[in-house]
Amino acid sequence: MRLLSDASGGSGGSGGSPTLDAIAKDAGVGIGTLYRHFPTREALVEAVYRNELTAVCDAAPALLDELAPVDATRAWMDRYIDFMIAKQGMADALRAVIASGGNPYAHSRDLLGSAIRLLLDAGAADGALRKDVDADDVLVSISGVALAAGGPSMREQAGRLLDLLLDGLRYRP
Repeated sequence: MRLLSDASGGSGGSGGSPTLDAIAKDAGVGIGTLYRHFPTREALVEAVYRNELTAVCDAAPALLDELAPVDATRAWMDRYIDFMIAKQGMADALRAVIASGGNPYAHSRDLLGSAIRLLLDAGAADGALRKDVDADDVLVSISGVALAAGGPSMREQAGRLLDLLLDGLRYRP
């Protein structure tokens, strides 16, 4: 939906959070249409977050179609870290969603766990990754990398930490 992509892209030209009017204008719809879909800014923020998270998770099977499982797993880790870095700018908006009674994280863990499990299973079937790794443990590890080295200026370090994590996932006979 164009509204979500325009809201996600920070349209509006102000350098900060775009106004709802600017988002509607950039999407080529009236403000009434925007409010019919998203009655509050918080509803729009939650929808943007969910939409982007779904895109990150949906990338797992596509990456497996293009790359060897170990490479697909590493590429997916990069996508998730980049998503987490980008969401740092939404922290206040996401807190406002929670304060208004929304829960942008309601299905996050399940979606992320499924994507990671798909990658781990493909890597285990391929013989490259261990079979005894829990997807939730990998999710917590990647999230820890995002928290510890998730700033844009620390992206290179985050990549090195992901390399260490992936090395720990490799099967060793």
